Formats: sequence, structure tokens, C-alpha cells
Amino acid sequence: MQTKQLSPAAQQTLASWHYILERNAMEELDPLLADDIVFRSPVAHSPYPGRAAIKLVLKNVNQVFENFTYHRSFVSEDGNSVVLEFSAEVNGKQLKGIDMLRFDEQGRILEFEVMVRPLSGLQALGAEMAKRMAPHAAVLRGDGADA
Repeated sequence: MQTKQLSPAAQQTLASWHYILERNAMEELDPLLADDIVFRSPVAHSPYPGRAAIKLVLKNVNQVFENFTYHRSFVSEDGNSVVLEFSAEVNGKQLKGIDMLRFDEQGRILEFEVMVRPLSGLQALGAEMAKRMAPHAAVLRGDGADA
């Protein structure tokens, strides 16, 4: 079995993502994001379009998660996507999840999708994020200004 590598541009973006995440510096995400980025949340039916939405969601989820740790990563055959396995806690509920990132040819994040289990962890995450996101409905629909 051959191990696949991310494209060099995507590798650089992923390294920057980890550094931004460590510092919860989502305001530094712009150069890593494609213009037409889409974020798919594990608790929302419709995807969130645009930079303002993804920065808002990621900034808040990074504050909601406790003991967040990435464990493993898996790279797609074409070298343009990665799956990052993580664990965290929300209000005492443990969860496991994956971040699925797809990169464009310049290495910018084009799609960011999150999946979470078990249901108790997902429900705790959903409840906390709903409180924080309610005032920002326009941004999440793509109607708000870039953050």
C-alpha cells in the first residue's frame, strides 16, 4: 500500500491551519480560503457559504471544544483532500470527529466538512453552537459581510 501525500500547496495550507488553530486566530484564515469556500456543519442541514461564515463558526467551535486533539490524517488519492480525525469534549460530553478538507489547485481550502459522533457529543456541540450562532444567521446564510 502506497502512502499518498498532499500537494505541496495543500501541505503548506494545512501547516498554517494547525498554527492558526493553536492560537484561535481565525482572522488569519483569509489567505488559506478559496473565494467560494463552503463549510458543512454536522448540526446544520444547509452548508454555510463564504469566508465570513467559516471564520465565525471555526472561531466559536474552537472556544466550545475542550481538550481538542487531532490524532490521524488520511490523504485522498489525488492529493487534494485530507481527513483529520480528532477528539474533544463539550460540557463534559466526549466526542470524536473528522474534518474533511478539499483544496483547490493553489492549496486554498475549497470545502470544509465536519462529522461528529456519538449523538450525545453532537447534541452538546449543537446546543452550544446554536446559542453562539443565533445572532449571526445572516452571515451563516452568506448574506453578511466578511468578518
